[in-house]
Amino acid sequence: MYSFKNDYNEGAHPKILNALIKSNMIQEEGYGYDTHTKNAASKIKKLVENQNIDIHFISGGTQVNLIAIGAFLKPHEACISADTGHIAVNETGAIEYTGHKVITIESDEGKVTTEKIQEVLNSHINEHVVKPSLVYITNSTELGTVYTKEEIKKLSEFCKSNNLILYVDGARLGSALCVKEADLTLLDMCKFTDAFTIGRTKNGAFLGEALVIKNENLKIDFKYHIKQKGALLAKGRFIGIQFEELFTDNLYFELANHANDMANLLSKGLKEANCKFLINSPTSQVFPILENKLIEKLEKKFSFYTWDKVDANHSAIRLVTSWVTKKKAILEFINE
Repeated sequence: MYSFKNDYNEGAHPKILNALIKSNMIQEEGYGYDTHTKNAASKIKKLVENQNIDIHFISGGTQVNLIAIGAFLKPHEACISADTGHIAVNETGAIEYTGHKVITIESDEGKVTTEKIQEVLNSHINEHVVKPSLVYITNSTELGTVYTKEEIKKLSEFCKSNNLILYVDGARLGSALCVKEADLTLLDMCKFTDAFTIGRTKNGAFLGEALVIKNENLKIDFKYHIKQKGALLAKGRFIGIQFEELFTDNLYFELANHANDMANLLSKGLKEANCKFLINSPTSQVFPILENKLIEKLEKKFSFYTWDKVDANHSAIRLVTSWVTKKKAILEFINE
């Protein structure tokens, strides 16, 4: 049984394992003050060409969204998300638990547009309703689509002119940045956003997200929020080491490219078999529409999620490739 359910079925890249073993018995400072965490932060600052950003390493995606959005907003403020956004559908109401409403908007291919944000602003105009103050987007999205540089820039300019925070959940950011047509870089992410995350749990590491904060107002007392939410790890070195390795010799992008390449190979094979798709995704998530009888057959050899019912006889499934997906597994799936 081969799994296409997600991109974190496997453990971690051997270089990360070796680095953890090599540093294991060497004493280091705790709570993120170790040399590895400092070095990892330095590498990211160099990549985004900004030495003034704050970088915090937090164990998981839901946790970092919870802490960041909860810290960035005042009690009466709310965030705007696509109706498919991770905070809206897959985080057990974590943001609402902090007391902040998630205002969802209909999205085109999982992406938020300035026009839809404006509609929210037009309907939230006084103290009788929550105040929209943060725009949350994911890149790549939950549907595997990506924002281009021009789209991110347009969102950035709109948010600035409307005094909104632009926050990007980058759980699969590596995959998005490796789509050449998007013309988007890590430097651009820093340039056009107030804060964003760099995910690695789904890109070759055991766990961990890097939260990059550029907006000076959002930096204030942020470590207090991390500690209060139980996310300040005593042995923070183990997250720092993983980021240190991933941003050495371009490994982070090498692994993300591999996931995209395997997904593209999968999509190509399915297209040649006259398969239609729920959505066209250039990243590591593929959404083919198949006959229900074929899906039942495939489930005997492969695991995946049935994503959406299309009609009485067809459903869309989600197939996710990873940093270590083998070409053999792709071909075996296609040949079925």
